[in-house]
Amino acid sequence: MKAVSVIIPAHDAARTIARTLASLAPEKEVIGEVLLVDDSSSDATTAVATEAALRLALPLRIIKSSCRDAGGSRNLGLEQASFPWIYMIDADDLHLEGGLRALLAKARAQSEADMVVGAYRRQVDGEKRSIKLPGGYAASGPANACAYLEGRIRSIAVGSALVSRRVIGDTRFPTGLAYDEDTLFWARLMAKGSLAVLTRPIFIYFVSAERSDDRFTIKPATGFLQWRLALRRLRSCGIAERSLKTREGLVALKIARVHYARGDFDMAARFLSVAEAAPRAGADIWRCMRYRLKIALRRRFSAPAAQLQSA
Repeated sequence: MKAVSVIIPAHDAARTIARTLASLAPEKEVIGEVLLVDDSSSDATTAVATEAALRLALPLRIIKSSCRDAGGSRNLGLEQASFPWIYMIDADDLHLEGGLRALLAKARAQSEADMVVGAYRRQVDGEKRSIKLPGGYAASGPANACAYLEGRIRSIAVGSALVSRRVIGDTRFPTGLAYDEDTLFWARLMAKGSLAVLTRPIFIYFVSAERSDDRFTIKPATGFLQWRLALRRLRSCGIAERSLKTREGLVALKIARVHYARGDFDMAARFLSVAEAAPRAGADIWRCMRYRLKIALRRRFSAPAAQLQSA
């Protein structure tokens, strides 16, 4: 019955890790190991996790890391995982009871499936949002990866998917990126594997909107170029060039929106130009037009105010 390696990257997670482990405890019958990758924590993450695992009778193993990178920490866990199925969850999220067993049951029922994608609940800054349901997936092949990158199917959250170690093989998370490394990892797996879908929620994904947006404001041009280089490496997976360019536009539009919201209209305009040059669906064409107009209006009305202040 022990079939799953659980991988948890953790950095200074002493406040939340016991709760996360407790949420996994009802799945003990299928969990063969819990690999906690303690990435340069300066708090009591390891001690708290060890105590909680002993109390909960979870098979915990600590892996020490100095990656300072969630993707790099997950990669260490993938290298040491020994069970046929891999489940990943972050150290501040909560697994929902029965979710892991349901994923595994679905995988066994559809024996050809390399990956089972479930639904999840999203909580942003303490506010509960609607359940995110997977949908629109084909049975297998690069078509899934293309649709995923283009935003035509629901994003996978780490914590909502069960993946076979066989299909993962030597696929790893890209490291050193400020954002979207999960998307690139899932796209590679989709391009070579077959999928099954489960509509029940698997976990609760806790999101800080400010922290999420902060990723796009630290050296934005350099960060985007590094991410785009990693994105273009997906060509080797048979993913269509149009899908890669569409993804560039979607991410550039997100960055433009963040900078607009924070009052950096010049940076917003630069990334909006990138988004406008990419293939876009009708809704994204409208969004680009709307933000171009909003930037022009904010610049127009902020200039007289600045002149008055300097007078």
